[in-house]
Amino acid sequence: MKVDEMNLFPYAICNETFQNWPQEKAFEYASQLGYSGIEIAPFTLNADARQITPQQREDICRLADRFDLEVIGLHWLLAFTEGFYLTSPESEVRRRTTEYLAELAKLCHDIGGKVMVLGSPHQRNLLPGIHHEQAMEFAKEVILGACDQFAACGVTLAVEPLGPEEGDFLLTAEAGLDLVSRIDSEQVQLHLDCKAMSSETKSIESIIREAIDHTVHFHANDPNRRGPGMGDLDFLPIMKTLVDCQYKGWISVEVFDYEPGVERLATESLNYLRQIESQLSG
Repeated sequence: MKVDEMNLFPYAICNETFQNWPQEKAFEYASQLGYSGIEIAPFTLNADARQITPQQREDICRLADRFDLEVIGLHWLLAFTEGFYLTSPESEVRRRTTEYLAELAKLCHDIGGKVMVLGSPHQRNLLPGIHHEQAMEFAKEVILGACDQFAACGVTLAVEPLGPEEGDFLLTAEAGLDLVSRIDSEQVQLHLDCKAMSSETKSIESIIREAIDHTVHFHANDPNRRGPGMGDLDFLPIMKTLVDCQYKGWISVEVFDYEPGVERLATESLNYLRQIESQLSG
């Protein structure tokens, strides 16, 4: 993991933030701003990750090396796919989803990544007639079936709790930890997202402290769907808690509202995080 000795954390940005920019321009701009990592949404390369060619994979590695960026891994794993579902009652759908997660692990490995963030609410929300306990067992089965491939590829799957705005399954970090404990594999841990945590009744700082032992990745964003510092969420206590808990992973900027424009989203987010660092260091 690359990290500037002057920074408390290594910072990354999700590649879909750059919208329709050519990959080379996006990588170069992220590097120029001072990001040290980039996180890839597979659908930005192909809606079906199995169709992402060896040349495309090599191109990602080449650009990362050229612009001194580390590819963290993947997120939005099942977004824009068809035929896959984490909590489906149909065994064939679950089998296909397991196989697809295994293929994503190979993709992650091929581009130099080590973490896969499993959010994708539209491919996991409760289907008619399925209650939460059933869904947890279905999700466990799907993920557990791909764990050997995760290990072979040196990849960790990070379960991502999401708030009620996104869906109705795995709405809290506690629920995410429950699923992680059921799977009971070193290859399956937890991801925390500021926008999602802000929907919980607990404080974000409390959630971090309770979940830190299993937290391997972290998304910085505001409940208004823009970048950190572009809304009302104060990141000072959040980042102080991460420091106090000795979090060693990436902080990756992820946004959902692109209206401010690529340049402003990418620049203001990183500047704000660095300002918080300065306050903590001071």
